[in-house]
Amino acid sequence: MKIALAHFRVGETDGVSLEMEKWKQVFENMGYQIIFISGTSDYGDFYIKEMDLHRDAFKKWERNSYKSIDDYENEESFSQEIRSVAKVVETALDEIYEKERFDIIIPNNIFSLGTGIPVAIGFYNFIKKHHLISINHNHDFYWERSHMNHPTCDFVKKALEKYYPPIGDNYQQVVINKIAQAELRKRKGCDSVVVPNVFDFHAQEWTLDDYNRDLRERLGIGERDIVFLQATRVATRKAIELGIETIGEIKKRKQQLIGPLYDGREFTDEDQILLFMPGLIETDSDYITFLKKLAAEEGVKIIWAEHLFGAKRSHRDVKKYSLWDAYVIADFITYPSILEGWGNQYLEGLFAKKPMIIFEYPVFKTDIMPFGFKNVSLGHTFTQRDDNESDYVSVERKKLEDAATKTIEILKSEELYYDMVNINFKIAREKLSFNALGRTLSKIIKKATKYTDGAGFPGKT
Repeated sequence: MKIALAHFRVGETDGVSLEMEKWKQVFENMGYQIIFISGTSDYGDFYIKEMDLHRDAFKKWERNSYKSIDDYENEESFSQEIRSVAKVVETALDEIYEKERFDIIIPNNIFSLGTGIPVAIGFYNFIKKHHLISINHNHDFYWERSHMNHPTCDFVKKALEKYYPPIGDNYQQVVINKIAQAELRKRKGCDSVVVPNVFDFHAQEWTLDDYNRDLRERLGIGERDIVFLQATRVATRKAIELGIETIGEIKKRKQQLIGPLYDGREFTDEDQILLFMPGLIETDSDYITFLKKLAAEEGVKIIWAEHLFGAKRSHRDVKKYSLWDAYVIADFITYPSILEGWGNQYLEGLFAKKPMIIFEYPVFKTDIMPFGFKNVSLGHTFTQRDDNESDYVSVERKKLEDAATKTIEILKSEELYYDMVNINFKIAREKLSFNALGRTLSKIIKKATKYTDGAGFPGKT
């Protein structure tokens, strides 16, 4: 059996791209042949430029769908262009299908996020034409994005109703958390399967090797410096300000860290406590300015290193490291996101065997906390900051202080540190591994294909 995995982008460090790589590996282990279809020109098997969410045209479609129709004469001219581009996407998919004849297509976020409406229409028409099985992997829904809750016109409203997601016997719906499952049932009246993010907990450990051994030196980080890693992309919903303030509280107690740490190295008054950020910057300059200002106020040094990291190691014009290399040099992970569909970076921290400072965002509470992982918590409530009511957040100072105290306690104790990370790893390997994903995907494939009779879906001629 051949399966096509499709998304706006592949081979990047965003959560959807990472999950696609995991599904690909698990499917291949099951004996299936996998191809990638995306808007990424230099990665995967097939490239459709109209799917590239980094293009100006893509941003224009979203802007006119949810902000105002400013780039077109009226709704009709806007909808005509959308339909025209959708036909281009459909034709490109037809050509790929003629070459590959895949049995199942798995659109990732194409039928859920609400961006790239012509892409959704093109995929829908293609799937309908060829009577294909579609497993809609819905990582994020448009109703979870506040700016997508106010369509600019009837055309967009009807598109959201029809294509996000499409419903039918040949469509299987997959969501990544229980909150999305309940909301999808409420809004669209359809059932779905929760497939949590997973990780290969049987893979080789990330360790210091000949490739990454120079990373600390290259970043200007001393061998005894304490490194906090913020491995996520840089975006406002990641609430990186909470991590900065927690580290600020730890720095105020720096004297408590002097002496041997959990791994035996001697921390001195001359050594630094740093925040290391290798993730993609996907936010406006205002948020970066705010973080830099806050870090200066808190006395926290940030190592910005997006330019040195990618999905994989590479050594073309400049030596680049994988995101996994970043975890190797970290002592602690900051993961203060206030909103996540699930939590890839949390899984990575579990695999890397690093303790984590976390904010208990809604999906963490419903889907992750029940597993019994041990963390340093910043609680589950926040308020908007006075200087920016819509975006930047804060938690009670007492929460930051308590988190700082607990973090120092862990950094100073070999027993506490390793007990915490080893217990977490054991739970994750049992519940959130590739083996668990394989069992779930087998059930989904079996259910999806029960509508076929060897010749296709009922009604296919």
